[in-house]
Amino acid sequence: MNTSTTRADGLLGWIERSGNKLPDPVFIFVYCILGVIAASVVAAFFGVTAEHPVSVDTEGNALIVSAESLLSSDNIRRLLVSMPATFTSFHPLGYVLVVMLGAGVAERSGFFGAAMSGAMSKAPTFLLTPAVALIGMLGNLATDAAYVVLIPLAGVVFAAAGRHPIAGIAAAFAGVSGGFSANLFPGQLDALLFGITESAAETILPTWDANIAGNAFFIIAMTFVFLPVIWYVTDRIVEPRLNPVVSGGGTLSIDLKEPNTELTVQEKRGLAYAGYACLSVIAIWLFLTIGPGTPLIDESAKEEAKLTPFFQSLVAGFFILFLAAGWAYGKGAGVVKDHRDIVKMMSEAMADLGYYLVLAFAAAHFVAMFNWSNLGLIFAINGAEILESSSLPDPLLLTVIIVLCAFINLFVGSASAKWALLAPVVVPMLMLVGISPEMSTAAYRVGDGATNIITPLMPYFPLILIFCQRWQREFGLGSLAATMLPYSALLLLSGIILTIFWVVLGLPLGPGAGVEFNL
Repeated sequence: MNTSTTRADGLLGWIERSGNKLPDPVFIFVYCILGVIAASVVAAFFGVTAEHPVSVDTEGNALIVSAESLLSSDNIRRLLVSMPATFTSFHPLGYVLVVMLGAGVAERSGFFGAAMSGAMSKAPTFLLTPAVALIGMLGNLATDAAYVVLIPLAGVVFAAAGRHPIAGIAAAFAGVSGGFSANLFPGQLDALLFGITESAAETILPTWDANIAGNAFFIIAMTFVFLPVIWYVTDRIVEPRLNPVVSGGGTLSIDLKEPNTELTVQEKRGLAYAGYACLSVIAIWLFLTIGPGTPLIDESAKEEAKLTPFFQSLVAGFFILFLAAGWAYGKGAGVVKDHRDIVKMMSEAMADLGYYLVLAFAAAHFVAMFNWSNLGLIFAINGAEILESSSLPDPLLLTVIIVLCAFINLFVGSASAKWALLAPVVVPMLMLVGISPEMSTAAYRVGDGATNIITPLMPYFPLILIFCQRWQREFGLGSLAATMLPYSALLLLSGIILTIFWVVLGLPLGPGAGVEFNL
């Protein structure tokens, strides 16, 4: 029996075969931890340092960032004393556990299977990819919820339509994470990045004020450029390589009907009950947003940040939505008899996450220890200084910045953390050569998103692997890397072309925001 998850040929086949020969992902992180420890010891021994572009010491001098040995007594103490906190504070862990409690009920009651089978029974399958990719990019407004809700759901949607579920997961992952900055509306990320941009720009022009819509036109263009890229890669490159899913070849417990089959009377009644439950939850969230007291609106915050509590509440919202819908469906379809069935479904959902918890433990410590060593910070600062010393034409300079940001993103995952390091050098440097802070921010966004989907340092990368293995147990790290690499390369290339096009034509990046800057 052929256990390969794809038709492994060519460069992508070599990447997959090589990657799948690697040890289990848990031990890959263990070996990476050992490598970081060794690198930190060597860097600390040779006194590797960098001058922080923003922070200062108590005397007002630039703060010197030094490589820290992970074998120092302080770091050994931190590792051993803070081990529980390091694990439990791993960014995706809480989101995943909360949402999966509700999703486990929706999955095991049969709600997901019936809803997706019914919705997709007569839908044109060729439009699934652009729909999933677009929703993924728009889902960035919901931040973490898009990772733990949309991506696994896309696999179910594709399977219900008779297409390969892992292709759906890949398309959604590319939209949510590869197209991280693309959107039709400015959101939290715009407020976050432009806050950092403003601080950096004020070193050259103290009166410069950030405009949250300063990249609005550019990110809209990114959406329509990235959409056909993801569509093409999914339908023409990724899905043809994937071998069919074999029944029982994964851990997923969703019973999907064949396309174009009718739902039973019990399933239709269950879906009607679930629909009422969903409407009730949505009504409650709407009331909490616009009702008396507006608990999900921060009235004291700046205009662009007022909806932050609402977006942050969406993880809890999806938990309650899935729980209510799954429970209601189960009652209507006769699957759920009493509350004990719900508790059992939740317990089984947590059992399915056992491997992810082990993987998250290793990943959390690798990410934390890499940060403790300061190696990523030093690399980012030195890379920005190299850019500052170059004398390149504007389009080429922005291309180099995009590529550098994409490369740094392999090691420093946080979008705001990277920009906080790079902006104090990149923004003033480009202002002095006549490029606006808005254009600097736009170029950074292009580079920041493209490599999200191929770096294991991305906190949700291990989770995506688990989602794929729920359909095909043999789907390994190499398989995921080979699947996502074409997206990464073409998203980066198309983003660079868009940036050059924008600069050459001098198009406005947003209302009142141009490419050029004049002191």
